[in-house]
Amino acid sequence: MGRQSCFVPFLHVLIITLACSSSLIHAKVVEHTFHVGNMTTRKMCQQRTIIAVNGSLPGPTILVNEGDTLIVHVLNKSPYDVTIHWHGIFQLFSGWADGPEFATQCPIKPGNKYTYKFKVTKQEGTLWWHAHTSYMRATVYGALIIRPRLGRKYPFPKPYREVPIMIGEWWNANVMDVEQIGMTTGGVPNISDAYSINGRLGDLYPCSKKHTYKLKVTPGKIYLLRIINAALNAQHFFKIANHKFVVVAIDASYTEPYHTDVVVIAPGQTVDVLMETNQPMADYYMAARPYNSAAIAGPFNDDTTTTGIVHYIGGAAKNSTPKMPVLPALNDTVTAHKFYTNLTGLTTGRFSVPVPRHPDEKMFITFGLGLSVCGTPNGCINSPFGPMITFSASMNNHSFQFPTSTSLLEAFAKGVKGVYTEDFPDHPPLKFDYTKANLSSSLWMAEKSTRVKKVKFNSIVEIVLQNTALLTPESHPMHLHGFNFHVLAQGFGNYNSKRDRKKFNFFNPQERNTIAVPTGGWAVIRFRANNPGVWMMHCHLDVHMPLGLAMAFVVENGPTLSTRLPPPPADLPRC
Repeated sequence: MGRQSCFVPFLHVLIITLACSSSLIHAKVVEHTFHVGNMTTRKMCQQRTIIAVNGSLPGPTILVNEGDTLIVHVLNKSPYDVTIHWHGIFQLFSGWADGPEFATQCPIKPGNKYTYKFKVTKQEGTLWWHAHTSYMRATVYGALIIRPRLGRKYPFPKPYREVPIMIGEWWNANVMDVEQIGMTTGGVPNISDAYSINGRLGDLYPCSKKHTYKLKVTPGKIYLLRIINAALNAQHFFKIANHKFVVVAIDASYTEPYHTDVVVIAPGQTVDVLMETNQPMADYYMAARPYNSAAIAGPFNDDTTTTGIVHYIGGAAKNSTPKMPVLPALNDTVTAHKFYTNLTGLTTGRFSVPVPRHPDEKMFITFGLGLSVCGTPNGCINSPFGPMITFSASMNNHSFQFPTSTSLLEAFAKGVKGVYTEDFPDHPPLKFDYTKANLSSSLWMAEKSTRVKKVKFNSIVEIVLQNTALLTPESHPMHLHGFNFHVLAQGFGNYNSKRDRKKFNFFNPQERNTIAVPTGGWAVIRFRANNPGVWMMHCHLDVHMPLGLAMAFVVENGPTLSTRLPPPPADLPRC
């Protein structure tokens, strides 16, 4: 008996040790090199030179398993500054690798290089990477797929094949010039000329019939489509003729299965759907067209559709016409809201996190377009408000201004004073009817500043995100770096705590990193600030973020060495 009782604890220790060793063996180092430079391509009857990664559009798809370490060497051979953001990656205790320009690093100058290194942990699903330097994101982007560790399974039927579907945006111009001219002249940057699926515009555009993305499928199989909206300024409706989807994940967070024939996806978001190839042997269009939530047009091309073709192997003849899906109207807010609000989290998901119930910080943040005094030497000649006034954007009436001499994260880590102030307000300066046009210049004009919100490590933060309609109501996709958040509720009009708190979903709310706050409406999100560093929250419409629709959280270091931000990498770029 004595010998047996000694053996049993030893056996338990052995099993635990072997399990830990197996986990470490399965984790690997995945290494890539990104050459960022000029690429010549021909679209819409025109030859253009763009900035791309490794000579491809989209750039390389990165495949990792949860638990892997990812190393990416970025060599900037372009004539512009560049940084790369790993959109949706938590960057747990690796905030130096997050990537937003002047937030967590200074840009990589032309001719220079930088190596991003981080561990991909506690996440599975579809994310993506993109330039976080002005409009360069239009052509510098790619998919980042996180599969389960070896030996683990998806919480849904195993797909026959996994396919990234990236919706992009195309200009018949140098996109860096498009932004620069728009910003310096006081107007809105020119709208895009087309949209794309996996870098191809589709045969509805001029000179594009031979440049249509084609997905060849085998009948009777289940495909996992990893849909990513990499467009700069437009939400999209996405459909495939005669086919239905089952949504199983959003923003690399598993969902309860949701059956639909249309996907609605905002810039920055990802949606994973299962699609069964159960239709007659033929060709079927996949199609994406913009959802225009604004009461006025643009700033995007809202009268255009990008297409790809789903081809059943052994089916349609070579020159047959694919079936086209019936897409929602471009202003179909009802369909968009139905899709966004019917998604719920999978509570049995491997990394599902229960909703934190007792917030330490409560914030009410209003945001939208406004005006500011023109700051360019020659005046804002294209401004509809006159040469001395230009467009602006703000959160709680503060228009965010990035530093230029150092990054916010470096200032935090080294205690550098004068780079930012820790007084971003928890509430707007005054209450008003947020969702109606307001002609008060005191509300239109926002102060430009670099104010951040400082929170303690591991504190629970609740935010009411309230759209405003000072110039026009529209839906804003708000992205939070460094964290996922629970979406407790969302709705139209002005948020009313007595009425709307009753709608909070504490059981199975969706978890995500980017939310499309409803047009003229609100959303309530909640997250645990368990990752020290500086983390941006901003609008993922590239026409709005440069105008100031952003803010930052400074999360204090934790009490132990393992909960503190590590020192910066030796090769961190300098300003």
